[in-house]
Amino acid sequence: MIIKNLNVGPLMTNCYILGCEDTKEAVVIDPGGDVNNILTALSEDNLKLVQIINTHGHFDHVGGNKRLKEVTGANIVIHPEDAPMLEHLSSAAATFGVSSEDSPPPDTLVNDGDTIKFGNEELKVIHTPGHSPGGICLLTGDMLYAGDTLFQMSIGRTDLPGGSYDELINSIKTKLLVLDEGIKVFSGHTPPTSIGFEKKSNPFLR
Repeated sequence: MIIKNLNVGPLMTNCYILGCEDTKEAVVIDPGGDVNNILTALSEDNLKLVQIINTHGHFDHVGGNKRLKEVTGANIVIHPEDAPMLEHLSSAAATFGVSSEDSPPPDTLVNDGDTIKFGNEELKVIHTPGHSPGGICLLTGDMLYAGDTLFQMSIGRTDLPGGSYDELINSIKTKLLVLDEGIKVFSGHTPPTSIGFEKKSNPFLR
């Protein structure tokens, strides 16, 4: 698999590009902004974007949805509980003193256990509410794309609308920590980690 990581948008969100080496079909996970950089990274490997996947609906993860869809025609994918956020990105971003374009509506709604396919690759959807009601993680092989659910030595904040600390801890413990300890975790804002390391060392999970 072709894998690229970019820091994008006003909050320097981790944006991931995953591409099928055989078909060159690709997905972008959490395009928070800087769409020109994302398009450049796609073109470097002649990748065709087919899915724009939002791990949740906060502006710093979806701010590039509109232009990326306009340029590529790719489907926007999100959990139904976070889909309404896409209509209000500009006002949400304004509360942080930054700007963001509202997103087009999603093309595909995914739920826990669903599979997102691109070329010969696929991602399993794991619904992990807590940071937001419709937060999801994406599992492929020994890699987990965790959005703002689980960070290196930390967890997603739960003080935003729709957040719940108890729900987030339950999501992590029942959905993520049960995975193989060798699985690498790629989050929305921190360096990579692993399930095993977080089980042993994350102060929020003891």
